[in-house]
Amino acid sequence: MSWRLTLRLALGMAVMASVSGCVAILVHAGKSAYKALSSPTTVIAGPLPVPDEARKELEEALKHGASGLTAIVMRYGHLVFRLDLGKIAPDEQLPVASASKWMTAALVMSVVDEGKLSLDAPVSRYLPDFAGQAGQVTLRELLAQTSGEGDLRQAVDIRQDPRITLAASAAQIARRPLQDKPGTTFRYGGPGFQVAGAAVEAVTGQRWAALFDERIARPLGMRHTHWEHLPSRGVTPAGTLNPLLQGGVVTTAADYMHFLTMLAQHGRFDGHRILSAQAVDTMETVQTLGRPMAYLPPGMQGHDRGQVQYALGNWCETWSDDRCLLVSSPGATGTFPWIDRRSGLYGIFFVRGRLPRVINYFTSARAVIIQAYGQQARQPAPPATH
Repeated sequence: MSWRLTLRLALGMAVMASVSGCVAILVHAGKSAYKALSSPTTVIAGPLPVPDEARKELEEALKHGASGLTAIVMRYGHLVFRLDLGKIAPDEQLPVASASKWMTAALVMSVVDEGKLSLDAPVSRYLPDFAGQAGQVTLRELLAQTSGEGDLRQAVDIRQDPRITLAASAAQIARRPLQDKPGTTFRYGGPGFQVAGAAVEAVTGQRWAALFDERIARPLGMRHTHWEHLPSRGVTPAGTLNPLLQGGVVTTAADYMHFLTMLAQHGRFDGHRILSAQAVDTMETVQTLGRPMAYLPPGMQGHDRGQVQYALGNWCETWSDDRCLLVSSPGATGTFPWIDRRSGLYGIFFVRGRLPRVINYFTSARAVIIQAYGQQARQPAPPATH
């Protein structure tokens, strides 16, 4: 297959997926696809085998729109297994679309930990462009996607210029009428994450990308992770002042697993505190119970609206009271990170593809993995120290 055909296919997929978020990331994925168009490979690592049924589900995902994938599963910081299947390099760097939301919420919570932001203060405290009812929106509502600012179908943030600042991005959003009363309705994919990012920049005096590097990427050893605005319109990451905070991360499977390990260990990584345990707990607290789930994105629409809820930057797939037990943050291009709090297992299906085509195979594979290894604790879970 020629690189021109690869990119043409990726562009065609982007048009078809225009409401699935971060449309032009599929062009980026097409370029990465050409890089990995060597012979298909299967590489397995780790102390435990890939369950046969899980592998079958992942192989089915390859038949339905994914040219290659990496599956990594860990527990308490230890590798369970890694599987590289199909046409994907071990260090493949891919856009992860809405899997970025989890990272955005984490950086916001680091500033909440610092005491410079409050989840429940009106956003007008930090961004005076927001007034009236829009000014009463809170950071909690922004990260829970209940802020009333619309959903993915309007593509408000996606259409913005990457070269404007996050402050300018938020000012544009402030001029738009609200679609719902704040806090009342869940609508996925609105521009609220840009507003949260602008508040972060306002109180820290630092650009988003630099702050993320300082507080998240460098401490976690995420050396191959950066932010873009997708579509980039030819603007480099260094020149991007308005990264797409709901979908602009480009990373590797290994880097993302460093991030998941920090969350799975209640905010600690390699002996260092990145987030407070309270911050992680808050990120995994259901925010949408009792509220209409008015818009779910492609790939999640197959879930019954009563069987999926949203926390802060991640989906709450199962819960008890308001505590999430199984959380995830899948993206439009198929990458699917998850944490199962009951078993201590967590992992990622890292892929180039389209989420609606692969999500059922990934959730089935995950269920097999949890059933196979959920009771086989290799060591006691570390305590959640605050």
